[in-house]
Amino acid sequence: MNISRLSEKDGKSDRIRLRDFSSAPMRAFHFSWFAFLLCFVAWFGIAPLMSLVRDDLKLTKAQVGNTVIASVAMTIFARLLTGWLCDRFGPRRTYSALLLFGSLPVMGIGLAHSYHSFLLFRLAIGLIGASFVISQYHTSIMFAPRVVGAANAMTAGWGNLGGGIAQWLMPLLVGAMVGLGADRFLSWRLAMVVPGALMMLTGIAYYRFNADTPDGRPFVPALGAHAFWEAACDYRVWVLFLLYGACFGVEITVDNVAALYFTDNFHLTLKLAGIVASLAGMMNIYARAFGGITGDWVGGRWGLPGRSLLLGATLFAEGLAIMLFSRVKELGAAVAVFMLVGLLLCMACGVTFAIVPLVRPNAVGSVSGIVGAGGNVGAVVAAALFKVEGISGATAFLILGGSVAFAAFGVFLLRFREAECYSARTPAREQVFARVEVPAFEEQ
Repeated sequence: MNISRLSEKDGKSDRIRLRDFSSAPMRAFHFSWFAFLLCFVAWFGIAPLMSLVRDDLKLTKAQVGNTVIASVAMTIFARLLTGWLCDRFGPRRTYSALLLFGSLPVMGIGLAHSYHSFLLFRLAIGLIGASFVISQYHTSIMFAPRVVGAANAMTAGWGNLGGGIAQWLMPLLVGAMVGLGADRFLSWRLAMVVPGALMMLTGIAYYRFNADTPDGRPFVPALGAHAFWEAACDYRVWVLFLLYGACFGVEITVDNVAALYFTDNFHLTLKLAGIVASLAGMMNIYARAFGGITGDWVGGRWGLPGRSLLLGATLFAEGLAIMLFSRVKELGAAVAVFMLVGLLLCMACGVTFAIVPLVRPNAVGSVSGIVGAGGNVGAVVAAALFKVEGISGATAFLILGGSVAFAAFGVFLLRFREAECYSARTPAREQVFARVEVPAFEEQ
């Protein structure tokens, strides 16, 4: 029988069975990553089309930069609020509402006919970036500590894959619209309707087919406002806030600027630039999951200090790779280093959320919201580099890489109590590598 094994204590699953769609934990797992993927496609769907939008709306470099910042700035506040909403109302209702309401500006952005209206729509679309917090919250309360890092990393990684998918899917949709008779400026407007409509349908399904808790019982609100303040008063949460900005913040900035960077610096066509730009995001197929699984494995032996040191090492390597990318002038080498950057970005994100659920277990939603918001603060800071007229894209990447490498040393500020370190450890025979079961090797 193909079900997730549940612990006797709280009903949380202690393994991940990818062919299981019947148990509450695995339904939440699959719905979370799929909903997050759609949100990511919608959130960054306009990014590979920006050369069209720039020509259509006559945008300057600074105005393009402002729209990029707007798309991630709103998510800072949305993630903080969403973490509290999850603690208060549960993930099922929160996710359904976000998908339904968030679909409206995604479909409506095609109505923008000026810089200011386009800016407002991108600001509103930024709300759906909060979907990440709900995904992490839902899997965090469904899976036991020995696999929670892997569960969080897999759902987030496969969801973040939407950023890569958007880079090639949206130009294809534009091409399809042109083939149906629309001109190239109308085509980008029509293409954005597709991810918005899919979000709306998924929002209905998320409410109908999911449960809030592992055992299916009604959701019991956490500590309410106290949960948020418990998280906000823990300095370690803010250290992770900054460190997540150095990985996820950089990742979403790369999703926003990569297509334009390859177009302007290597003279690629819209479609080819979108395909190349998608390569970093496509690393989420496995890299973020690998980061989370490795984090669980290291944590099983050396506890939370081991997880934090792994995060620091990954961030430092990420920073060096970004600096190298900024110096490469040949297309083939640039693509290879760009893929390495994507690999390390995704791994660092996965390791971060192998730590997050274990810092304040009674306030997972609020911790996830604060740390998740850090990713968007990092994105705003990083995006600001790319809007300055006097700084080239290559120089912006060089500065960004150096900043990430420096930020990596922030892991040495993290301190954990002995009880926390012990609770995060598991015997060698219980390590996560034996707990993630892929379909080809599952018991029938």
